[in-house]
Amino acid sequence: MDPAALRADIPACESCAYLNTGASGPSPRSVVEAVTEAQRRHEFDVCATDHYTAAADLLEEARAAVADHVGARPADIALVASTGDGISRVANAIDWEPGDRVVNTDLEHPSGVLPWRRLAEQGVEVTTLSCPEGRLPMDAYREAVADAKLVCLSSESWVHGTRLAVERAVEVAHDAGALVVVDSVQTVGQHPIDVTEWGADVVCASGHKWLLGPWGAGFTYVNPDSIDSFRPRHIGYRSVTEPNGEGLEYHPDASRFEVSTTSVAPYAGLIEAIETIEAVGLEAVEARIERLTDRLKAGLAGRLVSPREYESGLVVFEADDPETFLARADDAGLVVRDLPSGDVRASVHAFNTAAEVDRLLEMA
Repeated sequence: MDPAALRADIPACESCAYLNTGASGPSPRSVVEAVTEAQRRHEFDVCATDHYTAAADLLEEARAAVADHVGARPADIALVASTGDGISRVANAIDWEPGDRVVNTDLEHPSGVLPWRRLAEQGVEVTTLSCPEGRLPMDAYREAVADAKLVCLSSESWVHGTRLAVERAVEVAHDAGALVVVDSVQTVGQHPIDVTEWGADVVCASGHKWLLGPWGAGFTYVNPDSIDSFRPRHIGYRSVTEPNGEGLEYHPDASRFEVSTTSVAPYAGLIEAIETIEAVGLEAVEARIERLTDRLKAGLAGRLVSPREYESGLVVFEADDPETFLARADDAGLVVRDLPSGDVRASVHAFNTAAEVDRLLEMA
């Protein structure tokens, strides 16, 4: 499959210039069909198989697909609803004490901020590191994590489009004895990823952005060397080895973060989404995004907030009046978004075209 074939399978591309994948990617028909068929089988074919066995089989297929895509073992993948769901479950799986410290950055999405803010009400100290121009200042970072219990950071900044030095950040944090949680939702689906190379304790992501999957299908990688650091408080029959037993023994792997009955349909869509992106090829995805973002950045000249050189499909730029700009974009059938900073962000994926980039530049 090439990018043109991918675009042809995305109905949203027929009605607008969709440049907002960093918020939510438009699913191909094949993904929606996979979701629909999974739901149909689950609800209609009840006499052919046991609901729970069939659901478990599909979830294991999804687990294997995710693991293969991110370079992990299936046992190290927990199937959750979203990136934020995964981060929140991790935050609530640690025994915190007053005075424990969490370090995050000012590049984080609210999903990587709010769980720690809640813990601050219990006496956990939260240090937010300033990252000028979307870069992790390594000397200040090393000092900040020196006595931290946990670090939470993104692999790519949603407000700058920059890629962070995750492997180096993990190494520094581990040297200080801190756990590391990585929000990788802006990486998965637009860049190759091998979570074992990062070395992080936890990596969280969702399928509904660059993978172009449905909402409700996220995943969390848990490093097997770190699994005993986490005893989830949010538990159910899928979290433990003996649901009907008298004790409480968590699964020895990432599935301890899974809770109870969940819809399998989104995960059927996630499987199809991963297969679709892999059919295009991540090298081809990256190459096309680089060409299109280079065209966009060249036209934006001095208004760029993102770096001029290619790092990701997220292109952030200044607008004199963001509210008016977004209204004009909407009228013109261009889908972009504003950011808390007041800047505008376009997200360029492989299914986008040079003509769509030029339409945005004509408005900007």
